[in-house]
Amino acid sequence: MKVLILAAGYATRLYPLTKDTPKPLLPVAGKPIIEYIVEKMKDLYEVTEVYVVTNARFHEHFSRWLDHYSSGNPIPKPLTLLNDGTRSNEDRLGAVGDIQFVVQRENVQEDLLVIAGDNLFGFSLRDFVAFYTENNRASSVVLYDRQDKEAIKGRYGVAVLNESRIIDFEEKPQMPKSTLTSTACYLFNKEDLGLVAQALQHGKADNPGDFVRFLVQQSCMNGFVTNEPCFDVGTLESLQEAEELYSKKVHQT
Repeated sequence: MKVLILAAGYATRLYPLTKDTPKPLLPVAGKPIIEYIVEKMKDLYEVTEVYVVTNARFHEHFSRWLDHYSSGNPIPKPLTLLNDGTRSNEDRLGAVGDIQFVVQRENVQEDLLVIAGDNLFGFSLRDFVAFYTENNRASSVVLYDRQDKEAIKGRYGVAVLNESRIIDFEEKPQMPKSTLTSTACYLFNKEDLGLVAQALQHGKADNPGDFVRFLVQQSCMNGFVTNEPCFDVGTLESLQEAEELYSKKVHQT
């Protein structure tokens, strides 16, 4: 198994914070977001390599971060930075486009755990991988139960489950059918990775939810449900919420 951290976006909604700093390197409770993600991989013995895909504009920022981070911390897994060559929000490849870029460039022929570089979460990746293995290694996504349909209208991808299998998935519906929202954490089996190029012809390259919906229709997609806090740090509000929660954790320890 390999891991891909998506870090090639431009985060225009967080300007001016992200005008000169990539979002995954923004600090939360004194530590860059991406470090929380990397440290979650310590107990994933299946993982042989971690890719971080960034863009040409911020590639050097990540190089400096990696040099600094690795000088003071043991890297849990071999980590490779990849540059997708884009330089602006207008020419970005998008999340699904970047998955395809990495799969092709690195000739990935193993299962791939994909995590957005702005994703902060409380659940265990060990538990997620165990769920994946116990459920016939069908591609899976972490679902966070927000327990409030009004709060998720038009904001999140929403899944409907039959036991563990996703039987319906909608991207940002105005009338959600459940309170189970998609997080930016996915585990795609190696067979389904071959469908990424096909999915790009039918959906938006920027939206992983389109690939989830494609797999629900064309293959099989399972949902791992968590009630642990999950933050897609896409707005100043969500960044502040994450800061408050993680600062409390730091003080408690």
